Amino acid sequence: MNSLPIRFVHRGRIAEVDGLPITTTVLQWLREHARCCGTKEGCAEGDCGACTVVVAELTDRVARGETRRSTGPGAIASGGVAVGPLHLRPINACIRYLPTLHGKALLTVEDLPALAPGRPLHPVQQAMVDCHGSQCGFCTPGFVMSLYASYERHQGAGTRPTRQQLADDLAGNLCRCTGYRPILDAGLAMFDASPARLDPEPIAALLRTIAAATPEPFVHAAPNLAYPDAQGRPRIDRFIAPSTVAAFGAALAQASDAAPPEAAAAPQPPGAAHAEGGQGRTITASAPSRLKATPPPPRGAHAEGGQGRTILAGATDIGLWTNKQFRDVGDLLYLGNVRELAAIEREDTLLRIGAAVPLEDAWTALVQTWPDLREMALRFAGPPVRHAGTLGGNVANGSPIGDSAPVLLALDAVLVLQHGNAMRRLQLDAFYLDYMDNALRPGEFLRAIELPLPAAADAPLRLRAYKLSKRYDCDISAVSCGLAVRLDAQGRISHVRLAFGGMAAVVKRAAQAEAALLGQPWTDASVRTAMRALDADFQPLTDLRASRAHRQRVARNLLWRFWLETRVDAPLSRAQTHVWAELNPALHTV
Repeated sequence: MNSLPIRFVHRGRIAEVDGLPITTTVLQWLREHARCCGTKEGCAEGDCGACTVVVAELTDRVARGETRRSTGPGAIASGGVAVGPLHLRPINACIRYLPTLHGKALLTVEDLPALAPGRPLHPVQQAMVDCHGSQCGFCTPGFVMSLYASYERHQGAGTRPTRQQLADDLAGNLCRCTGYRPILDAGLAMFDASPARLDPEPIAALLRTIAAATPEPFVHAAPNLAYPDAQGRPRIDRFIAPSTVAAFGAALAQASDAAPPEAAAAPQPPGAAHAEGGQGRTITASAPSRLKATPPPPRGAHAEGGQGRTILAGATDIGLWTNKQFRDVGDLLYLGNVRELAAIEREDTLLRIGAAVPLEDAWTALVQTWPDLREMALRFAGPPVRHAGTLGGNVANGSPIGDSAPVLLALDAVLVLQHGNAMRRLQLDAFYLDYMDNALRPGEFLRAIELPLPAAADAPLRLRAYKLSKRYDCDISAVSCGLAVRLDAQGRISHVRLAFGGMAAVVKRAAQAEAALLGQPWTDASVRTAMRALDADFQPLTDLRASRAHRQRVARNLLWRFWLETRVDAPLSRAQTHVWAELNPALHTV
């Protein structure tokens, strides 16, 4: 495979980058090489949003006859921002690897004034000035870019956001100075000025030029000075980006067929703050072995041409491996361009979400089908993480505190696993074997998540998803859960799923509590019996987020809340059970 430079659109022209390590982040390139220092580094882990930028790509890759998402009768609308032929997404530049920008466009705070000719500032920036939305200013560029993404979305739809919608759009941005009020004021005021829209056509033309010159697969190679080869020379790492599932599977099989026997020995240590990124399987290429998550190889352990290969999607987890843990990820096999893995499809009996579908799009599809999941969708990280990370990555990562798995278990999710041209289906509750260990076979990867749709004759599914964390927005769960029951004609429980995260080494169902409910009436007495059974289902740990006793009490209380909101007689509304209801009912709009 011949190496090509990374090519993307920046400041109205095609930028061409070569020779930088493949784990160079977008933020590092902006500040250290492009000298565009408006974008700031606050946390380097995708938490604070100071580094928020907007990435644009062609909605349909017309130049290559490809499309990023299903466009048939059952297609689901994307969660991004459509501007003509472009699709815009806010992302965190601090954990996004630069090679993933190949064939895309990068918009930063420096680009906005050019979108408002004849004015010194873009309406978003001017509103921040007029409403005193900046104090120390460190977080301001990130807020401006998140507001810009919201601005383009609402201008395109001909709508104006509510204050709560703006707060949701800014959930991935933190400010220690303003208390957020003037920033939200600016978000409302930015629509008062005459519109200043992005002209997508010049960018689209440049992106088509890049696409026409990009081979299959795209490969970018660069020296890795931190991890030399056995002779002490700079090792050459490769970023491999196929655009078809066949090419992706072939590249993965090539690595797994050459992995050493010891590669199956140990589970991968968990990532740091987020677990929403790529599938994160690290394979060491030498001799046949199982495709399992493995510890990073020791410094200097790679031979030239034989380094490890890591599956990469949104990098919202893997980006922290290199930023915070300084781990060696070897070659990167990128699934973000694989057309078949980026589709959301609805059939008569199931909803299928491809492994490379961004979390924002996946949650949009889930909420369209099961509206009771809306609050969990909004609380899953912040928009920049949801627009970058993938549902497949969150599932494959296997974190016991991942927020998607309890919901998917409650919905009886089935995983589509693929090796070469062969596919098999596995219930999600059989996928997680132990802490950070799963049932993937040698050379397999996660292709899609399938969710059975309710039949017309089925009784309504009573469904809720809850999350407890120290910070309401954009925080890691102490306990999360997906809870579902269905009643028969006699009012007895014919179907029950109680799935919890943060309560064990893996996300899992509460088997004894489910057994206590099945066949019973949906009453307070039945629920209290199930609450007691939860203590037998889980023996959680005490850590920095919560004690064992607190987690057990929370799990019981969330099951009780579920019953209060879904009981047959006089169910309570979410506004009555929500934690914010006691503080300020006007804040709650769900």
